Amino acid sequence: MKIGNPLDRDTNHGPQNHEAHLQKLVEYCQHGVEEGATLVCGGRQVSRPGFFFEPTVFTDVEDHMFIAKEESFGPIMIISRFADGDVDTVLSRANATEFGLASGIFTKDINKALYVSDKLEAGTVFVNTYNKTDVAAPFGGFKQSGFGKDLGEAALNEYLRVKTVTFEY
Repeated sequence: MKIGNPLDRDTNHGPQNHEAHLQKLVEYCQHGVEEGATLVCGGRQVSRPGFFFEPTVFTDVEDHMFIAKEESFGPIMIISRFADGDVDTVLSRANATEFGLASGIFTKDINKALYVSDKLEAGTVFVNTYNKTDVAAPFGGFKQSGFGKDLGEAALNEYLRVKTVTFEY
């Protein structure tokens, strides 16, 4: 994952937008370690000018942990285990969060991808990719992850006030 200038097409993640958010990411990672998740890589500020944060991966994350329940809005991935083939339990666990901005599914089984993407309570579902968006596709979350949509025709509807008037003459 290339960290750098967000105007460079090869960049995957730019700087955090302010120092306070960068510090929140550091604290987020400290919570993960303190609660017993395994920090595989990252978890620190990048050693360069600016508010850049290292790509970070945690494994052995359990549902009750802070990092499983809170959105980081940083280059942080958490990985949790689940029983092989138990898709409905995975869906139940994924939907138990109060957030629902985006989710990702990686599978070779198209039927499973369609089933899971339909059942996930997230505004955007990526299948076999992540964070690949199109300006024509609406983007926005469910639950506590936002109201309304950005991009696409759905975003234009945010500026409209639709009214129905029924007359009998």
